[in-house]
Amino acid sequence: MKKHNYSAGPCILPQEVFQEASEAIKDFNGSGLSILEISHRSKDFVDVMEEARSLSLELLGLEGKGYKALFLQGGASLQFLMVAYNLLEKKAAYLNTGTWASKAIKEAKLFGDVDVVASSEDKNFSYIPKNYKIPADADYFHCTSNNTIFGTQMKKFPTTNLPMVCDMSSDIFSRELDFSKFSLIYAGAQKNMGPAGTTLVVIKEDILGEVERKIPSMLNYKVHLDKDSMFNTPAVYAVYVSMLTLRWLKAQGGISAIEEQNKKKAALIYSEIDINPLFNGYTAVEDRSIMNATFTLTKDSLKERFDSMWKEAGVNGLNGHRSVGGYRASMYNALPLESVQILVDIMGDLERKA
Repeated sequence: MKKHNYSAGPCILPQEVFQEASEAIKDFNGSGLSILEISHRSKDFVDVMEEARSLSLELLGLEGKGYKALFLQGGASLQFLMVAYNLLEKKAAYLNTGTWASKAIKEAKLFGDVDVVASSEDKNFSYIPKNYKIPADADYFHCTSNNTIFGTQMKKFPTTNLPMVCDMSSDIFSRELDFSKFSLIYAGAQKNMGPAGTTLVVIKEDILGEVERKIPSMLNYKVHLDKDSMFNTPAVYAVYVSMLTLRWLKAQGGISAIEEQNKKKAALIYSEIDINPLFNGYTAVEDRSIMNATFTLTKDSLKERFDSMWKEAGVNGLNGHRSVGGYRASMYNALPLESVQILVDIMGDLERKA
């Protein structure tokens, strides 16, 4: 039976990528060696790393604009620490829109003052705060573009003269933005890019070198940039699969083309949530994520029946996070429209049979 994978991460990737990546496990580039056993210093893998870094900048429209791309380890969670270690001298401004933003704030407080300019915690992060002020004397402003757990997404970003840092782990490469507004972007690979194990970091080089503290080598962006993202042994397979996914995205027509598909998927499921009396959307309508649709049943008595229906149809990973409950449909780039239609049909069937 075909599976329809709505897992929030690690998540679905393109079938073409799975195929090519599986072949490389047995024989990479006709070398007779597996991608899992080649040297990370070999020309074959150096070429992979360089292509992955180059494609990242190309797809984001940041080539030739003073940016460099890195593939590091430790996930977005390590970036919560590294951002502050490298950029926070006295004070930083943070927007708190959910669990991951809260964790980033916690790490930043180890290095200086943190001004939480706004928070949606008062309504369990079901909306994106608006009309907040960013202090002009902060070292940088940090935000999270998409909140996987709660299903909210920033539709607009503030105008500021400060370096803007953004955690884009769950919506990187999913929609067109003016990425040059950001001085630093980071994203764990395991949503729209590849398997868990590597993290994309895109940095505008001129923001570095402003803090006086000594930074350990492994946590120093400049060290990784100087070594072309090869300071230590990288996550070879995760970087390789990420490169394949970026190739796939470029072949689809890039971010603009995939955004159109993502909008269609989101419109389909949100339409059903809004017209079906058995479901309620969790987040504020204007802040709904095109990546993660969160919703609940209006009648708890139907949960067992609904769960049985979607599992029998091959739907996977639909349960919501414990912070919200209900359901979460994660519709990353590689999830086909067909899979969303399957879920929507099940939701309609539930209404007809209730």
